[in-house]
Amino acid sequence: MTPLIGIEEEYLIVDPHTRHVSPRAADVLAAATDVLGEDVAHEITRFQIEARTPPSADLTALGARLRTARREVARAARRCGLSVVASGIPVLGDVVPAPLSDDARYEQGRVLYRALQDEISICALHVHVDVPDEEHAVYVGNHLRPWLPALIALAANSPFFVGRDTGYASWRVISWSRWPVSGAPPYFGSFQDYERAVGTLSQSGALMDARTVFWDARPSPKLPTVEVRVADVPLDVNDSLTIIGLIRGLVVTALAAVARGDRGVPVPSELLRAAYWRAARDGLEGDSLDVVAGTLVPAPVMAGRLLDHVRPAVAEAGDLPFVAEGLARLVSRGSGAVRQRRVHARGHDLADVVDDLIVATVA
Repeated sequence: MTPLIGIEEEYLIVDPHTRHVSPRAADVLAAATDVLGEDVAHEITRFQIEARTPPSADLTALGARLRTARREVARAARRCGLSVVASGIPVLGDVVPAPLSDDARYEQGRVLYRALQDEISICALHVHVDVPDEEHAVYVGNHLRPWLPALIALAANSPFFVGRDTGYASWRVISWSRWPVSGAPPYFGSFQDYERAVGTLSQSGALMDARTVFWDARPSPKLPTVEVRVADVPLDVNDSLTIIGLIRGLVVTALAAVARGDRGVPVPSELLRAAYWRAARDGLEGDSLDVVAGTLVPAPVMAGRLLDHVRPAVAEAGDLPFVAEGLARLVSRGSGAVRQRRVHARGHDLADVVDDLIVATVA
C-alpha cells in the first residue's frame, strides 16, 4: 500500500513596493483563512505563513492542493497590499532580530535560544510520510541520512540574505545548522535509544519540548509519520512535488529494508556534516560527497544515484514518469538558487529577484 503524505510549505510575506519582508503575516492569515481554513497557519515570525495539505497518497492531488494554497495565500496577500514568495530566507529587509508571532511558546523559545532566534525567518518544505510506528520512523531516519545532502542540493533556494549574496545555494541550511538539535539525525539503534537521547538533550536545556527536536528526519511528535524537513521551500511547485516523490520513495525503500532486518548504515556524523556543507554551498552546480562511498561526485550524478536507489518504490506508487522528468528538469535548469542568481545577474538588482519570486511562486 502506498503511504499517505502530508505537506507543509512556508512562505515569506513581502511588500511589493519596497521588496522587503513585511511583518504582516497575521493580516494575510486572516484573509486566507476564509478560503483555506485550517490548511493555512501562522509561523514563528510575523514574516511567515504556512500552507498545509491533508494527507493523500496521490502526488497529483497533492500538487493541486499546493497550487491552490499558493494561489489563495497570494490572493489574500494582494488584498492586504502585499505579496508572498517561496524563498528559503529573506532576500531583502530588516530581519534581525526577527519579530515573533504572538505565542507564549515562541517567547519561551526566545529566552532559551536567545540570538539563535534572530535569523529564524527561514522557510522550508516539510514532508510527512506514514510509517507503522515511532520505532520504524527511527530506522527510516537511519536509512535517509546518507541521502539528505542530495535533497539539500536539489531544493536549494536561498542564496541571498538581506541584501547580499552569501556564496551558498542554501543559506537557510547553514543558518539553521547553528541550532543545538538540527541537521542530520544521529544514527539510532532503537527507538529506546532515540528517547534516551532526547531525554538527555532535554535535561541539558537544548530542547524546550519534543517539537524542538529539529533534526531533518524525525518521528513526528504528533502524527504516526516520519517528518522530513531538510529542504528549502522550492520556488516551483513541480520541484516541490519531485522532491516529495523522492522522499516518499526513500521512506518506502527504507521500510522494505527494515522489514528485512536492515537498520541502515551508520554513516559518521562528521562526514554528513561535511556533505551538508558542500550541498548547501554548491547546490547542483558543484560536487557532492557520497558519504557511503567516501568520494566526491558531480551533484547531478548523486541525484541520479538517488533516483536509482528509489526507482522501484517510486514506480510502484505510479510516480516514476513524473519524478524522473522533474529530476531531469531540475538538473538541467538548476534549482531555485540558480534562478535567483540568474535574475540578479541581468541587472544586479535584488529588487528584480524579489519581483521574479513573487511571479514564480504562483506561476
